[in-house]
Amino acid sequence: MPRDFATESLIHDPIHGYVPFIARHGLPAGEISEQEIIDHPWVQRMRQIHQLQTAWWVFPSAEHTRFQHVLGVMHIASQAIQQWYDTLCESSRNVPSLPYVESLVRLAALLHDVGHGPFGHFFDDHHLDQWGITHEDVGSAIIERELGDLLSRVRRNPHGRLQPLEQIDPQQIGWLIRRPRSTEHASDGHPDWLRKLRALFSGIYTVDNMDFVLRDAYMSGYNTKAFDLSRLLHYTFFSEQGLTIHSRGLPALTNFIEMRANLFRTIYFHRTVRALDLALVDVFPQTMQHLFPGNPLEDLASYQRFHEASFLVDVQRWPVSDDPELKALGIQWQAILCREFLWRMAFERTFYFTAGMNEQTSIFSEPELVQKRLRSQLPIAIRDIPLKIDIARHYHRPARRAASGGQNFVLDPAEAGPRELADYETFRSLPLSFSIVRVYALSHEHDAAIGRALQTVLGAVSDAKTNM
Repeated sequence: MPRDFATESLIHDPIHGYVPFIARHGLPAGEISEQEIIDHPWVQRMRQIHQLQTAWWVFPSAEHTRFQHVLGVMHIASQAIQQWYDTLCESSRNVPSLPYVESLVRLAALLHDVGHGPFGHFFDDHHLDQWGITHEDVGSAIIERELGDLLSRVRRNPHGRLQPLEQIDPQQIGWLIRRPRSTEHASDGHPDWLRKLRALFSGIYTVDNMDFVLRDAYMSGYNTKAFDLSRLLHYTFFSEQGLTIHSRGLPALTNFIEMRANLFRTIYFHRTVRALDLALVDVFPQTMQHLFPGNPLEDLASYQRFHEASFLVDVQRWPVSDDPELKALGIQWQAILCREFLWRMAFERTFYFTAGMNEQTSIFSEPELVQKRLRSQLPIAIRDIPLKIDIARHYHRPARRAASGGQNFVLDPAEAGPRELADYETFRSLPLSFSIVRVYALSHEHDAAIGRALQTVLGAVSDAKTNM
């Protein structure tokens, strides 16, 4: 069927070029366009949340938002389904039409970040965590409660129309964007084809992280073509086991994994970015008591109006408040935003963990223990100075099925069939993870003493391992 250019419009994106979507004009009565979802206040809210939670304060060009990112993810989702749909049909039964599957994953991609709060994942860790929820849980609630009626009336995407009896299920979208949990079972009632599609959102390489690696590398100035997206998509398909990559595509996947790790090392875990996070930790809980103290799931209407822009406008008004508590918090925020008060890095060391090494049994899984031992080695005169221990962790790859959720497989022509990617020899040659251990102080005055003390602690740890 020829494409209907009368209902299609284009977005120009610096990463992907032209991103097509269905415009609101020229559709039958009652049908909802993709543009109406894109222009909805819940999606437009993502213009007010930076993609990089605090790194945009350090990398001046990295001012892109979650909104630009989700449009890119939607585009990659279309590319993936266009290439992988036939193998989904071959490996699963009763698969809906190509337009249904493509629209389902396009909408899930567009909405996968809709539940984010100010400062992204920092908000998850330092606010949502008290209720045992994440932005994915909030996003699923928004999709089902706030957007469900509209989503169920989407009937087409730029490549085709749904069949007459097909209707988008918002609950399927909400399920796709949530990461698998250890309590889930294969017999959870979801069809096999839908469970396989979840690998597009949860796994080693997803439509989400493929876009943010390209976008964040480009916008920060780190790399203008971070990895070979076309090759990675070309060598990927669905097998009976799930999302599978041919062994010929492993070099592209390895390059992607290494590039993602480099972004964590140089951008997301930059020493000043982590210093900003440490400063936020000190003031964030008290701030949230004034701005949004409750659980977003219990007040979605207010949460829609609460985002990074509203947050920063409010705290910048507080320094002139008549309320002493707000004024004190405002002065702290002013110092952070102007970078007048930041923790200063005194020492840094990076540790890599490979197969057979357990990071959780090392001293560096417990910042409090590191600080206690460090202080014991400092000269008495400075033993009580303010210090912060920051341990930034990144996982290159999953070690076992439980870590990856069983989402990714590899096909080697020399073997009988696909097997878990985490068990493949070439893949196991990658490090499992790395940790960057940093000590921060309020000034650089005692850097040398702090460095010597921590080196002593590290030497003691190494000696203990050698003598085991």
